[in-house]
Amino acid sequence: MKQVNIKLPFRMLALIVGLFLSMGAFAQINVKGHVKDATGEAIIGATIRVVGTQVATISDFDGNFTLKANQGADLQVSYMGYQTATVKAAPSVVITLQDDQALLNEVVVIGYGSVRKSDATGSVMSVEADQLNKGIATSPADLLQGKTPGVQITTNSGAPGAGSKIRIRGGSSLSASNDPLIVIDGLPISSTEISGGDVLNTINPNDIESFSILKDASATAIYGSRASNGVILITTKKGKAGSKPHVNVDMSGSFKVVSKTVDVLSADALRTLFTSRYSDNADAMTALGNANTDWQDEIYRTAWTEEINASVSGGYVAKDFDFKMPYRVSAGFINNDGTLKTTNMSRGTVGFNLTPTLLNDRLTINLNGKGVFTHNSFADEGAIGQAVKYNPLKPVYNADGTYHYWLNNGLPNSMALLNPVAQLEQQNRDSYVRRFVGNAQFDYKFKFLEGLRFNLNLGLDFSTTTGWTISEQNSEVSWHDKEQNGTGAWEEYTQLRRDQTLEAYLAYAKELKEINSRFDILGGYSWQRFYNSTTDRKISNDGNETQYNVNKPVFKTESYLVSFYGRLNYTFMDRYMFTATLRNDGTSRFQNNKWGLFPSVALAWRISEEDFLKDVDWLSNLKLRLGYGVTGQQNINQGDYPSIPTYHTNQAGSYYQFGDNVIVPITPKGYAAQIKWEETTTYNVGLDFGFMKNRINGSIDVYKRKTSDLLNFVPVSAGTNLTNYLLQNVGDMENKGFEVALNVVPIEKKDLRWEIGVNFSYNKNKITRLTASDDPNYPGVEAGDISGGVGNKIQIQKVGYPINSFYVFQQVYDEAGKPLEGVYVDRNHDGQITDDDRYVYYKPDADVNIGLNTEVSYKKWTLSASLRSSLGNYVYNNVASDAEMLADLWTNNFIANRISTAPFTNFQQAQYKSDYYVQNASWLKLDKVTLAYNVCDWCRVNFTAQNVFTITNYEGVDPEVGNGIDNNMYPRSRNFILGASFNF
Repeated sequence: MKQVNIKLPFRMLALIVGLFLSMGAFAQINVKGHVKDATGEAIIGATIRVVGTQVATISDFDGNFTLKANQGADLQVSYMGYQTATVKAAPSVVITLQDDQALLNEVVVIGYGSVRKSDATGSVMSVEADQLNKGIATSPADLLQGKTPGVQITTNSGAPGAGSKIRIRGGSSLSASNDPLIVIDGLPISSTEISGGDVLNTINPNDIESFSILKDASATAIYGSRASNGVILITTKKGKAGSKPHVNVDMSGSFKVVSKTVDVLSADALRTLFTSRYSDNADAMTALGNANTDWQDEIYRTAWTEEINASVSGGYVAKDFDFKMPYRVSAGFINNDGTLKTTNMSRGTVGFNLTPTLLNDRLTINLNGKGVFTHNSFADEGAIGQAVKYNPLKPVYNADGTYHYWLNNGLPNSMALLNPVAQLEQQNRDSYVRRFVGNAQFDYKFKFLEGLRFNLNLGLDFSTTTGWTISEQNSEVSWHDKEQNGTGAWEEYTQLRRDQTLEAYLAYAKELKEINSRFDILGGYSWQRFYNSTTDRKISNDGNETQYNVNKPVFKTESYLVSFYGRLNYTFMDRYMFTATLRNDGTSRFQNNKWGLFPSVALAWRISEEDFLKDVDWLSNLKLRLGYGVTGQQNINQGDYPSIPTYHTNQAGSYYQFGDNVIVPITPKGYAAQIKWEETTTYNVGLDFGFMKNRINGSIDVYKRKTSDLLNFVPVSAGTNLTNYLLQNVGDMENKGFEVALNVVPIEKKDLRWEIGVNFSYNKNKITRLTASDDPNYPGVEAGDISGGVGNKIQIQKVGYPINSFYVFQQVYDEAGKPLEGVYVDRNHDGQITDDDRYVYYKPDADVNIGLNTEVSYKKWTLSASLRSSLGNYVYNNVASDAEMLADLWTNNFIANRISTAPFTNFQQAQYKSDYYVQNASWLKLDKVTLAYNVCDWCRVNFTAQNVFTITNYEGVDPEVGNGIDNNMYPRSRNFILGASFNF
């Protein structure tokens, strides 16, 4: 198959940059200004920035400043404790900043609109563009790591373009999705996986202006049956009406290395150990070899990444008629090589955002579009585990240039380990993803009733994927696949996703000064269709198409979601706030439980506005919030038809021939007719605070979340269904915790500013019911597949314990602290060791998560750093449990290396279920350090180091493991990035 290379030639990139740079030749003027407060006092250390550029300065001891700017450019003036002001550049300007109370009039984005910060009643955290993580960010999720309390983001691996696990206040389900709902510019995005890519990775992080994270049910219930795991609202960058064209070009280049590998026996150590055990075995000693190969070094490399992003933004204003057109267009390209050889992600993006206003600003149209083309080169990541075990005394290549591999009767030994280099290089695994996400939003303000407006949102999320895996004929890989038997194979898959959205709502806002009140009320309707079509076919590389099932049918599936929703916000005397929401969702997924009602209410009290606190100068803000709400989760990972009878096509081997025709039988599947979504009820108490003109500000939240109708596989009576176990709504679970966010500006001077942000979250999870009726003898549900043996599981879902708790035997040690092989504690005292002696031992989710972000600016220099910490989390070290047993040193006529601790434990057989391998994985990571320098008015350079260090007692490669089972994960790299930003 012909492959298309989307890497842009360097000359084309240089031409694009040159074109953008040439647009920066605008006439500049010297601006002299003065900054003061409402009393006329000069403000020292206020930041004055030319919007859309890196040009900035700080007011002196008399409140004066000078800088160069284009005539008429926007100057943004800010100072902690005061409202940000924007003025036009002129030879002489005077800016008056208003008091900190005006800050509370800023708006935060919530579901279906926005609300003044002072009126917000729910637990909502907002992260703006200048607060986001800098560095290599291939997904929007990368920007949020460690930024907000209660939000844990873990990249699934170090592979380029790898997805992320996002959890808001812990998981709320055992088998359904625990991912939050993502909404981009008002368009809810389906969590259905994109073949060959992550759902979020097709969005260019450089286009993002801000995130709003809705955490409690009073904030999320407006999204009903998809909001149990929280909601993340993404707002992309837009132009500003009346502003001149601003050009931004960001370029960066970086290299990355694997920060740590598995500690295995060296060639000499393996020879010593092997000889001590098999010196009398001639066949074994002959197979030993005399090379010195570091197999992990052979599969990893120093990888390079190049990225360029460019945008033009501004706002056209017609002189002769009423028409304004803020605009922003952008393009980006990233070429991201992985540290594992043969892996790469190349992505090109284009985006536009047009916001025309007409009819005396009564009609506003938001046109958003984001197109992306992604090429992924994947690798067989099984090579990572093979490199840990492959014999270092064997070379990568034989003397004749062929790959080394183990033979059995003259053919590759299919029971032996694969040469990991051959495993990478003898296969091609590629995918092309093309995606468009866009919406057209029409907002009309009625003339006959001021404050009444109508909003119509039409959206489309469309993607196509083509991917394939090719293994070479007569390659070692093809011989290890019994199905291929040396022929090689070519497998192609395709996917088409088309999600369509139509939403409309009426909103009415009114301020009633006579009674010191204001309110807004909203009522709307939503319709969404989710369509997915996939194909998969496989043929032999020798042209023998009959070897595989070539003509697999296209699989098509769709579902619908229809909703009615409403919300009321009411504020009295700027002190007392009330919010109520109600959503009624109807889904095609549950035929006998189509409709669900999701209510929420919230109260807030701005204590700082009371008379007894109004004159307290050091208190800037104090607000108490109370919230209650119910949300749902309908993405239960059971397809679109879990409640209706379905059939599946039987596999090859059950076919039979009738005359000249081959008959393919079909078999009915079991189903639960009354299945429905899981529901989560949340109680939240929050306190927002600010001191010293908000130089110290933050929030504290305490919450309890209870999930009911939890889905669990339970046994059914024989003959009552077409299966022995059925997924049913029978369980309960709860999460309890608290969160603290604190932002402090310790230093605010003319040339020096220091800002610190700290967030802390504690969460405790417990399963409270798993059967329709409480059964104290119910053993629970085993989970957590591990490598080694057949069907081994190491986790359990059990009443009274956290989800995915480890389920193991209690190891016995000798006096020297060495584990004794096969010796476990007889916990039930029945005189024998059976599965009844296994017990629940720790869990993978942390008790405490901490994030620390700090930034110091001195004149033209800026230094920032981000740290994260996780405390109380445990990991099952499957790498160790699978590569310590000495019996596998020599088996099936091949040699397998062991990890360096194998001689200490001296386990002859694997002890997969021993609690010895459940290890404390608490950690502290320095995620990012960035040093930036403003070279001139329009140029800024920066250097960033990512994944700088990790402090942990965990014995494996990386303690940050999403599911708690460490099994040769693609390691995260240490990155070093040099970038430059140009603004005109």
